[in-house]
Amino acid sequence: MQGLRQIGRRLSREQDGATLVEFAIIAPTFMIMLMGVFDLGHSIYVRAVMNGAMHEAARDSTLESGPAAESAIDGRVTDMVHHIVSGADLQFERKSYYDFTDVERAETINDSNANGTCDTGETFEDENNNGVWDADIGAAGFGGARDIIMYTVTVTYDRLFPLYGLIGMDSQNTMQFSTVLKNQPYAQQNEAAVPETKPCP
Repeated sequence: MQGLRQIGRRLSREQDGATLVEFAIIAPTFMIMLMGVFDLGHSIYVRAVMNGAMHEAARDSTLESGPAAESAIDGRVTDMVHHIVSGADLQFERKSYYDFTDVERAETINDSNANGTCDTGETFEDENNNGVWDADIGAAGFGGARDIIMYTVTVTYDRLFPLYGLIGMDSQNTMQFSTVLKNQPYAQQNEAAVPETKPCP
């Protein structure tokens, strides 16, 4: 009996292997945190490169030669991003406005019920002359001389670590970048169209 007690005391003081058990408990959490830090750093790097590439492309787009060089301008942005994330998908959008105050502005509504939408029985000013009310009056494309251009690039790419899908997070990261610039004064700006008042559908 005395021998058993001594063995019991010796075993209770035994600490060999404790570090291994502790590491096995901590390691998964530590690895997830480490992957998160690497992924965050990668995202910040992609964002920095993307911002630089997009602003350079936007400046090129404001030149008179911009519309003819659209593929080359967007291609340079794509190449710069693909140097970092080879499988990234990039979507490009340009909208033109007459003035900076028009950027992402909705067409004016005679909003009798004050709900912010163009409802049956109300009227709106068709500023872009397309026959329907628009929440954003921007026209697709490069616009003309002295017009305001909003250049938007959306980048979607696979995250560095596929583990994200296993912990319930999206395995892809999507970032959107926009910049607003004025086209160069290579000609006189076209007069703003006089909008027609039309009924809401």
